Amino acid sequence: MVESGQASRQSTEAPLAGLRVLDISSFIAAPAAAVVLGDWGADVIKIEGPDGDPNRRIMHDSSNYPKAEVNYPWQMDSRNKRSIVLDLKQPPARAALDRLIEKSDILICNFPPPVRDKLKLAYDDVKKVNPKLIYASLTGYGESGPDRDRPGFDATAYFARSGLLDAQRYEGGPPGVPGPAQGDRATAMALVSSILMALIHRMKTGEGSWVGTSLLGNGLWSCGVIAQAALVGAYLPHRPPPERPRSALGNIYRTSDDRWLQLTIVRTDKLWAPLCEAMELQALIGDPRFSTEAERRKNSAELAAIFSGTFARQPYEHWRKALAAREVTFGVISRPSDVPDDQQAVACGAVVETAIPDMPRTLANPIRLSFAEQRVAHAAPALGEHGVEVLREAGLSAAEIAGLKDSGALG
Repeated sequence: MVESGQASRQSTEAPLAGLRVLDISSFIAAPAAAVVLGDWGADVIKIEGPDGDPNRRIMHDSSNYPKAEVNYPWQMDSRNKRSIVLDLKQPPARAALDRLIEKSDILICNFPPPVRDKLKLAYDDVKKVNPKLIYASLTGYGESGPDRDRPGFDATAYFARSGLLDAQRYEGGPPGVPGPAQGDRATAMALVSSILMALIHRMKTGEGSWVGTSLLGNGLWSCGVIAQAALVGAYLPHRPPPERPRSALGNIYRTSDDRWLQLTIVRTDKLWAPLCEAMELQALIGDPRFSTEAERRKNSAELAAIFSGTFARQPYEHWRKALAAREVTFGVISRPSDVPDDQQAVACGAVVETAIPDMPRTLANPIRLSFAEQRVAHAAPALGEHGVEVLREAGLSAAEIAGLKDSGALG
């Protein structure tokens, strides 16, 4: 429901142009979902409290974020948005929000259920204001059950509770530790998918709806093989170390230039000989210790030792060419420092240029369409930068806006 004056802010070819999104969320997963909608043309209005979204400060506040002169987390998760500050604890601000809800298509919220109830921001509250509204909810643990009211982060709900961290541990070692916001971004795409389904439902019926997802649900889905196995009573022991893997053909190896590569060979009957040829280990092809898959698994430690010594004699680039020439399935274990020079990441559209002066490149969302391009990323808004503009578009008079400012309800 973007006013005609806002048309210049959006690409007329973008599939979500004309939709207005209220982003009443903080930190990462839910705001990242709003970013994706904005990338495809929606007008995203970020509603913040007087102190702003904590994601504005997370790079400085968290010890797990690399430090930089540019506030890259905020730019990435708030590009192309507009910002308004409303102190929703004040009734005039809450009333002003209803005016925005009346003219919006989608509301994204990740407040815990008790906070939503206190602010009268549950779906049953807002659908009275706008029955056609799509209400997108993101929670840590879901909308029901004993943990519904618990706050959740991706490290606790997506990774730890789902079993992902334990599934990644080596025997005798501690559970794995995730990098910042890895589960948040995967969860964001699930929330986007639910919103798009709700839009189709509204096109067919004219009705708004509630949609949602949780960090826990997405973590379990990501851990699907291991979690589903557990549901039928099947378990694997913790992963053995690389020197005695379950399979030497599904293992990691270090090259002479201190890079690591991952072999992932599923069709061992087809690729055993090409692998040996690529490594110049033709004598192993008919070796009775390794001639069948069963023997290779039985003697995996011995085979891994041979492979480790061989891979360690040449740099990664040598192995990349040799393995690729014989269509052996492998991948380099990249470092974050590899991303800026990854030509494939640029070629596939994952790394793109921006219109942000101090952050000339960023990550595009992973959706690709034949009929439209993602919007170029523009700078994230200053706190409350568009408050008056947004309220004016919602139909508030100059006197009403001034009254909100004077009362402190509008930042």
